[in-house]
Amino acid sequence: MNTSNSGRVAQILTELHQEAEAADGPFFQKMIADLEVSGTTIAQAAAQLIADERGNYPAVYGRHSEHFLSVSPSYGHFLYAMARACKATRIVEFGTSMGISTIYLAAALRDNGGGQLIGSELEPTKAVKARGHIAAAGLGDLVEIRQGDALQTLRDVGGEVDLALIDGAWSLYLPVLKLIEPCLRPGAVILAENAFAEDYLEYVRDPLNGYIAQTLPIDEGRGNEFAVRIL
Repeated sequence: MNTSNSGRVAQILTELHQEAEAADGPFFQKMIADLEVSGTTIAQAAAQLIADERGNYPAVYGRHSEHFLSVSPSYGHFLYAMARACKATRIVEFGTSMGISTIYLAAALRDNGGGQLIGSELEPTKAVKARGHIAAAGLGDLVEIRQGDALQTLRDVGGEVDLALIDGAWSLYLPVLKLIEPCLRPGAVILAENAFAEDYLEYVRDPLNGYIAQTLPIDEGRGNEFAVRIL
C-alpha cells in the first residue's frame, strides 16, 4: 500500500504542488534571471544568503511567508520511500512550510503502522496553513506542528528519531542537527534539502562525527544531501 499516491492524499498533494508552482514559479524565474545578469553563481548566492541569515534568520525567512519553498514531487516520493525503508515511527522535520513534505512523510508513517512526526515552522501563517493541509489529507493524527524557532521547539522531540528532514533556514542546518543529534538512533536517516551551508556539509561528511553522507542525484542543483547516523 502507498498512501502517498492514492485517494485524498494524492489529490491534496497534486493541488498543493500546483499552488506551489503558481506561488513560487515567478519568484524563482526572477531569481535565476537576476543571477544570470549579475554573473553570480548559485553557490555564491547561497553563501551570501547564509551570511545574511546569521543572527537575522527570522527576518530573512519572513520575506518568504507567501512562498511554499517546497520539495518537488520526485523528492517527495523519495521522502516517502526513505521513511518506509527505514520503518520510521518517529520523524522530525525542520522547516514545515505549507506542509507538502510533511504529508509525504506522514503518509509513510501511516503505511508503517503509525507513529509521530514533529515539525517546526517559524512563520505563524505557514504553520496554520500546514495544519489545515495535513488535516485535509487525513493525516493530522500523526503530526504535531510546533510553531516558533526550531532551536527552541525541537529541544525535546520525545524519544528516538528514525528520520530527520532538514529544510528550513539554511544557516541553522548544523545547529538543528546538533540539537536533535542525541536522539538520532543508529541508522537514522538525515535528509537535508538546499544543503549549501559549508559548516553542515563539512560536519556530516567527516566520518569522525558519526555519519556517512553524500549528495543525491535528485533535483540536481538543489543541494540534496543524504546522511546516515552510524554511531
